[in-house]
Amino acid sequence: MKKPGIGVSHAKVILLGEHAVVYGQPAIALPLTDLAMTVKIESREAGQVVLSKAYQGPLVAMAEVYEGIRQLINRLLKHFRADEMPFTMTITSNIPQERGMGSSAATAIAIVRAFFNFFDEPLPKQDLQRWASIEESITHGSPSGLDTATVAHDEAVWFIKGQQPEKIDMSLDGTLILADTGIQGQTGLAISVVRENLTNDPETGQHHIDQIGEIAKSTRTAIAENNLVKIGNYMNEAQSHLSALGISHPKLDELINAARHAGALGAKLTGGGVGGTMIALTTNGEQTTRVIKALEDAGAQEVWTQNYTNNK
Repeated sequence: MKKPGIGVSHAKVILLGEHAVVYGQPAIALPLTDLAMTVKIESREAGQVVLSKAYQGPLVAMAEVYEGIRQLINRLLKHFRADEMPFTMTITSNIPQERGMGSSAATAIAIVRAFFNFFDEPLPKQDLQRWASIEESITHGSPSGLDTATVAHDEAVWFIKGQQPEKIDMSLDGTLILADTGIQGQTGLAISVVRENLTNDPETGQHHIDQIGEIAKSTRTAIAENNLVKIGNYMNEAQSHLSALGISHPKLDELINAARHAGALGAKLTGGGVGGTMIALTTNGEQTTRVIKALEDAGAQEVWTQNYTNNK
């Protein structure tokens, strides 16, 4: 029997730049390595079976939200001239779905890595991104490339629309706390809200977009310097501009205020907004515990943490 093929990846979060990135401003995404994804491919006697938390069954029966994954697997099988090869693919993940943490991109990256590992083939970085983009293009239409770039590597990513993502120096000693409002984030709706703002009051709307871009540039430097206080302040500033653009939500505001009052250095929404997830930054264990309790008391549906350690 052939040895199993293993592929791993992790979640990601947008620290700064959401929505402004649509209008040419930079965005910064951080890896969430504590929220991990593993894909294992094993030989079997017959059939092609996929086992995951959300789907267990034959590859041919995967449909709808899984179409991107099914297409990716089929193209990889074709690439390795193994269209009829019997296998079991086991997908294990603690990445929450549809919370702006790159779950689908992480799945694609891990599947590609697992196949290349199974067939003992080298996998250059550019090929990894190209293969993963197959799933992302089917699932999301026209993805920016930010998700696949961030979930594939343990590095912060600097992203400007239409340009190749680039890694940025990251020297952090702190904890990022993510909390779910329990309200489904609505990225498409939020994009429409921002567009409407820019149409009706272009000068004010553009000011907020430009300021978010400037904050992202300053934050890039603060990340390299491990200046958590500055990063926290920039997060708070960015939130005020995002709120002015109309894409916050009363529940997001409640969790953000709870985190700040409990001692978080900064707190803001992340991703699309109008619901969804918020993030908060803390500097030590005691502070982290206080903020998590405050978020839970304020009604957070679920809370996740990511610890960053400066190894330089």
